[in-house]
Amino acid sequence: MALNVELLESSFAQIKVNSLEVTKQFYTVLFTDYPEVQPLFANTNMEKQRKQLFQSLVFTVNNLGKPDVLSSALRGLGTRHTQYGVLPQHYPMVGSSLLKTFEVSLGTAWTSDVQQAWTEAYEVVTQLMLEGADCSPESLILTGE
Repeated sequence: MALNVELLESSFAQIKVNSLEVTKQFYTVLFTDYPEVQPLFANTNMEKQRKQLFQSLVFTVNNLGKPDVLSSALRGLGTRHTQYGVLPQHYPMVGSSLLKTFEVSLGTAWTSDVQQAWTEAYEVVTQLMLEGADCSPESLILTGE
């Protein structure tokens, strides 16, 4: 799958302007829509967590043209998330919350093309992180079933 790098970069440039609000909104959406994940953050400094989340997003977008660098980093991130108790079924929850947050942040700039680009990008990120977590994408348990 070829990602729409130009659209991802240009839309993310708009999101970056409000990085603090975006990360706060993300965790609000995540904990509201999926309260079952909140215990994973019980001993987490949320200010630091929000910064780390945004740094990961920046790194990912900045390295879309460097698949080897990005693949290695995301597999490592997947391995670390396993140690935090993250399970395969959490990935769709995070993806849904992230897309909702980006939609709010971008407002009218959130078009169907932008949504498709971010959905595809998140699928690639998920696949790589699950490889690092030693899980297959097929092991995802979809929520709401």
